Amino acid sequence: MSPKKVYKKVEVKGMSNSLKQHYEDKVRPYIDLVDSLRSLGVEKDLNLPAIAVIGDQSSGKSSVLEALSGVALPRGTGIVTRCPLVLKLKRVEKCATWSGLLTYKGQVKDLHKPSDVGKAVSDAQNVLAGDGKGISQEMISLEIKSSEVPDLTLIDLPGIARVATDDQPFDIEKQIKDLIEKFIKRQETINLVVVPANIDIATTEALKMTKKMDPNGQRTLGILTKPDLVDKGAEKSVVNTVNNQVIPLKKGYMIVKCRGQQDINENLSLSIALQKEEVFFQEHPHFRPLLEEGKATVPILAERLTRELVEHINKLLPQLHKQVEVKLEKTVNELRGLGDGVPQEEIGRNNFLVGKISNFNQVLTDMMRAEEDTQKSEPKVFTKIRKEFGKWKEQLDDKAIRLEQNLQVEVEEYTKTYRGKELPGFVNYRTFENIVKKHVQELEQPAIQLLGNIIEIVHSCVNKLVSSHFEAFPHLLRAAKEPIEDLLEQEHGKALERVQSQFKMEKMVYSQDGLYSRQLEAVKQKPEPAKMYLNSKGYLVTKTVSADVREMAQHLNAYFLITSDRLANQVPLIVQYHVLDQYFSQLQAAMLSMIGSQNAEKLIQEDSGVAHRRRSLKDRLERLRKARQLLSKSLCLSHM
Repeated sequence: MSPKKVYKKVEVKGMSNSLKQHYEDKVRPYIDLVDSLRSLGVEKDLNLPAIAVIGDQSSGKSSVLEALSGVALPRGTGIVTRCPLVLKLKRVEKCATWSGLLTYKGQVKDLHKPSDVGKAVSDAQNVLAGDGKGISQEMISLEIKSSEVPDLTLIDLPGIARVATDDQPFDIEKQIKDLIEKFIKRQETINLVVVPANIDIATTEALKMTKKMDPNGQRTLGILTKPDLVDKGAEKSVVNTVNNQVIPLKKGYMIVKCRGQQDINENLSLSIALQKEEVFFQEHPHFRPLLEEGKATVPILAERLTRELVEHINKLLPQLHKQVEVKLEKTVNELRGLGDGVPQEEIGRNNFLVGKISNFNQVLTDMMRAEEDTQKSEPKVFTKIRKEFGKWKEQLDDKAIRLEQNLQVEVEEYTKTYRGKELPGFVNYRTFENIVKKHVQELEQPAIQLLGNIIEIVHSCVNKLVSSHFEAFPHLLRAAKEPIEDLLEQEHGKALERVQSQFKMEKMVYSQDGLYSRQLEAVKQKPEPAKMYLNSKGYLVTKTVSADVREMAQHLNAYFLITSDRLANQVPLIVQYHVLDQYFSQLQAAMLSMIGSQNAEKLIQEDSGVAHRRRSLKDRLERLRKARQLLSKSLCLSHM
C-alpha cells in the first residue's frame, strides 16, 4: 500500500474526524464543566469525575498520551512522570491555530507549538518535585487546543517503580502507589490501565492496584500497548485478553500501537505514527478482527474515552450538585461561627467586646433555664443533670427495697445484742436511732458522687461554650477560663459542705408527727410476705417473727421512706443552687467585669490563624457558589 493511499485512508478515520459535529456539541459542555470546576479549585472540596491513566514503568503510558494529545511529553528511563498531570484536550475548528497553556503552583506559561510541551512539563516537574527522581503530589495542568485532538481530559500519574535507583528515595515505590491510590480509589474516577501486550497482564502492579480499589472492574478500562512486540504464537492470548476473557473488566479492553523508540529516533511524526498503526492492524492476521470490532487504534480509543467520560460526568451530576450544597451549608455555618472579625475603630471594638461577652452570658442564662439551643444529637445541660438526679432517686428507691427485705434480720441482730428490760412489742428507741444513722450514713457517699457528676457535666459544657465563643481570641479565652475554674471550685466546695451538713442533720432523726404517723400506718397496712425455711426434718415451715422485731422493722421502714423522699429532693436542690444558679450568676458577673478592664483592648486581639481561616472559608464559599451555579445550569441542560 502506497503512502498516499495510507494518508487518504487515515484521513477519513483519523483523529481530526473521530467525533461528529452534533456529538461534539453535546459532549463538549460536560467536559468543559469539569474543567471549569477544576479551574475554580473545587477539587479541594470534593472529588471530580476524571480518567486517571496508570501503568508500570515502560508500559507505553506516555506513548498513549502522546498519541491522544498530539504532543511529545517528557521521555527517558526510570520515572518520567513525577507529578500528576491534568491533560485537557480541546478540539477546535481546523482554521484555529494550535495553542497550549501550562499551569502549576500559580505559574502560567503560554506554549506556541507542540515541540514546546516536553521541556515545559519537565521544567515544571523540576520545580515541584526537585531536580532528582523524586515525585510530588502537586498537580500540573496542561491545556491543549487543536483541531487534531479529541474533547477529553485525562490525569497522567507516575509509572509504578519496582526498585529505587541511586538517585531515587528508598521508598519511591510506596510514594508512587500512595499517590496513585489517592486517585483510583475514588468512585468518581475511571481507571485507564496501560499494560504491554507482550507480558502476562496478571503480573502488572497497575492492574493489581485497580483490582484492589475496584474489585469488580466497574470503573476500569484496560489498554494493551506494544502489540508489535508480541511473540509469534502468543497472539491468541492477546486477542482473548482484549475480548475480556482473561481478567474480565466491566469496561473491557482496547489495544493500540504507538510510536516505538526506533520511530522516535527516526523523528517519525505522531500523525504518521497513527497511519502506521492503522496499517498494522489492518494487515495483522490475528488483530484485524479487533479493529473491525472497534477495539483497536488510538482514534477509536479517543472516541471511546470521550464517550466514557461524558457518560460518567452525566451520571454523577446530581451527586456533585448535592455535595456542593452540603459543603456550602457547612461553610456558611463555619463562617457564621467565626464572625466578621474585629472592627478597626475604637468605639466599634468596645461594642464588639460587649457583644461577645453579652452573647456568652445570655447562653449561660439559657443553660440555667434549660432553654439553650443545642445540636440535634446533643441534649441540653439540664437534661443531662436531670438524668443524674433520676439515677440518685433510683439509688434511694433501691436502698428502700433492700432495707425492707433485710430489716427484720438486722433488727433481730440488734435486739439480741442491745435489748434491755422491755417486753416484746416495745420499741427500743436507741436501737431504732442507731439503725437509722447507719443507713443514712451509707447514702452520703453516693450523694457526694452525684455532686461530682454534675460538676463534671457543667464544667465540660461551659468549657465547650467558652471555646466556641472565644476561640478566635486567645487572650479573651484565657481570661475567661480563669473564673470558670476558680468559681466552679468555690461553688463545688460550698455545695459539698451543704450536702455533708444535710446528712449530719439526717442523723438527728426527726419527722413531723402527723407525717410519720401516716407513713407508719401505711406500712402496717401493707401485707407482710411469709418467711419460709426448712426445719431439721427437711419440712418447709413458716418462720415466726417476734412482735418487737416486727414493730421495730415497721417503724424503721416508715421513717426511711420519709428520709428517702426528703433526700431525693433536697440533695438535687443543693446541687442546682450552687452548681447552676450561683455558679452561672457569679461567672456572668466576672465576665462583665472584663469590659471596663485595662486589658480590654488586648482581649479582642484576634488569632492570626482564625483570620486566615476566615479568608480561606470566604474563598471556598465563592468557588462553591460558582460551582453550584455551573452544576445547576448543567443539570437543567441534561434534562432538556
